Amino acid sequence: MNRSTHIIRPLLILIALLTGMASGSSQTIPPANWTYTLSKSKVKAGETIEVIFKASIPHGLHMYSLGYDCPGGGPLPAEFEYTKNKSFTWNGATKAVGDAKSYDDVFECDIRDFHDKAEFRQKIKINSANPVIKGVLSYQMCSEETGMCVFHEFDIEIKGIEVTGGGTGTVTETVTETVTGTGSGNDKASDDKHINESQTSDTGKTTVVDKELLQKLIDCSCGDEGVEGGQPYIEKGAINYATYKRNGDLDTMSCELKTFDGKQEEEKFSYWWFFILAFISGLTALVTPCVFPMIPMTVSFFMKEEDRAKSIRSGLFYSISIILIYVVIGTLVALLAGAAAANWLSTHWIPNVFFFLIFVIFAASFFGAFELTLPSWLVNKVDKQADKGGMFGVFFMAFTIVLVSFSCTGPIVGGILVEASRGAFLKPIIGMFGFSLAFAIPFGLFAIFPSWLNNLPHSGGWLNTVKVVLGFIELALGLKFLSVADQTYHWGILDREVYIALWIVIFGLMGLYLLGKLKFSHDSDMMYLPVPRLIMAILVFSFVVYLIPGMWGAPLKQLAGYLPPTYTHDFNVKSENSENNGHGGLIPKYRDVLHLPDGLQGYFDFEQGMEVARELGMPVLIDFTGHGCVNCREMEQKVWTENRIHNLINEDYVLISLYADEKHIDLPEEEWYISRSSGRKISSFDKRNLDIQQCFFNSNTQPQYALLDNEGNLLQPTRSYDLNREAYYTFLKNGLTEFNKRKQAKLGETKKAVEE
Repeated sequence: MNRSTHIIRPLLILIALLTGMASGSSQTIPPANWTYTLSKSKVKAGETIEVIFKASIPHGLHMYSLGYDCPGGGPLPAEFEYTKNKSFTWNGATKAVGDAKSYDDVFECDIRDFHDKAEFRQKIKINSANPVIKGVLSYQMCSEETGMCVFHEFDIEIKGIEVTGGGTGTVTETVTETVTGTGSGNDKASDDKHINESQTSDTGKTTVVDKELLQKLIDCSCGDEGVEGGQPYIEKGAINYATYKRNGDLDTMSCELKTFDGKQEEEKFSYWWFFILAFISGLTALVTPCVFPMIPMTVSFFMKEEDRAKSIRSGLFYSISIILIYVVIGTLVALLAGAAAANWLSTHWIPNVFFFLIFVIFAASFFGAFELTLPSWLVNKVDKQADKGGMFGVFFMAFTIVLVSFSCTGPIVGGILVEASRGAFLKPIIGMFGFSLAFAIPFGLFAIFPSWLNNLPHSGGWLNTVKVVLGFIELALGLKFLSVADQTYHWGILDREVYIALWIVIFGLMGLYLLGKLKFSHDSDMMYLPVPRLIMAILVFSFVVYLIPGMWGAPLKQLAGYLPPTYTHDFNVKSENSENNGHGGLIPKYRDVLHLPDGLQGYFDFEQGMEVARELGMPVLIDFTGHGCVNCREMEQKVWTENRIHNLINEDYVLISLYADEKHIDLPEEEWYISRSSGRKISSFDKRNLDIQQCFFNSNTQPQYALLDNEGNLLQPTRSYDLNREAYYTFLKNGLTEFNKRKQAKLGETKKAVEE
């Protein structure tokens, strides 16, 4: 540390303390949250490793960086001071990554600082076993609101380095170096072999200028139109893309959430749509044979009360009790099916095959093969509680109707719970609330307006028709669960044409049933064809006609997601599955197992795709997807197939599709790691992809789309399921614009550094 620094720093500390006291004793500036990682923890004596210091800066503060000098005095740059020790050699200058350059009006000089987060990198040569690496990082932070500044210190002690081989015995002097030039992420691309010139600044500090590499940054042209001077070069290995992995047992770093301008995507409509779906399911349950006849019977019971107000209160409490019972069921599902359980339910073959069999059993029950009922002792016991009267009795009356109607509502409620268990904590609760609200409303309304009962249609054969039609629908939807297991494990037993053929047969039989050409054991005789049944039959047969071209490769976009993907189709007349050769001649890993839609080119391994983006100087589109993801297939077939969107993805981005439910690919043992997100060992391909999503974006639902630059930084807030093609196109264009803007800024800084 030079003499001027010894004098100036205490003065600035004193000024900062006085400013703090003048601003009020209640105002404090907390220190940044510092962590560090190592480029590798196992080294041989004489090898060089890199230490990466990262800090989380409290909101509303900024931290001064390296690589600037204010001749007349000003905010002091961050400073690293290390203790002498023979066990290591500090190799070169400390590098600042991701800081920003600006002009300070107060001190009338250019400064560099960090907002939200800071990163410094330092290379060290390990000379002997058990290296003792200690020091102090001094840094200044200021409040953007009040201007109050304060100095903090972070005690450096590097642990977790396992050394093999003998020591060199090199003696190291205390090192305090700063970096000039860009002061940004490109500095970390420098390597010892490139350093070709050293200079001494007016402050006496050593600065390192790598002119060979800086010129390379300017000269590298990667063919990006509209970017003057080409593409800033990033040297191979300069960026660690796998920061979701722990680097040794002593790695204390947590996941670094990727955000754009501090913003994350918020799901806006998924819960509302799920609530509407559940509400419609509740209305459907009302017209089943187990529920519909009980509406007038139950409401009539409340009307027997002499006190009209009391009967209305009882009817309303009855409705609320039904809602409460179903919401409690949803809450239990939410508690039992956490993130890990939800992922297992949605991807493993056991639950999917089980759900398929359950739907088949329910369909057989609706067709009249047998009656599904709860044990009579349970129903009778609850019914006895209902006879006690009062609000307690009303609650158990509600419990009784929930149990008695199980044979008809069970399949519908089960379908909602299966779908809900794959979502977040609130989804099962919202689903059960929507279903029970629709289910309970008629009881409350008819208790308040009993005259409406006279307008209800009489029970009859139409109720059984509803039940049988629901049986056909249950059978068709049950195939989706078997299809998920088939795609996830690549069994090949339910390819697209087989699936479509089964749907054609199922819905064809439904149409014949509606026309009266099929009759089940509990159906009543039909003297004539009612008009509503004829209209329904026309709609069903129209749907069958729509399905038929799908046997020969028609995309059937309206059913995207509910049908297996087109690459499983054997009869595809128009082949859209051109060979996926990736970009720049680097063949994608796993392309023999995994496929991209619509002839797109891309990758299925995060690190491989990011390395390609680094090499070509292109931005990245991360696609978190899954074989069983209905919304993913809809996005691919209804949004990605639009020409301008398809071309943007294929020509301007490196596409990386990460499957969160791929069970066929085994992750090699040398690629197993400990997750920074969960602290658990990750040993499978699908869990690694899900871990990347959870670590970087704090999400575990698909689809999710993230635009990154080739350094791994977010270009726009992420997006999820949204079929608005114009909005998705704007999302891609804005990401490309932001990427080009960052390139221009880096090229300008690099040129200025070379000129200086």
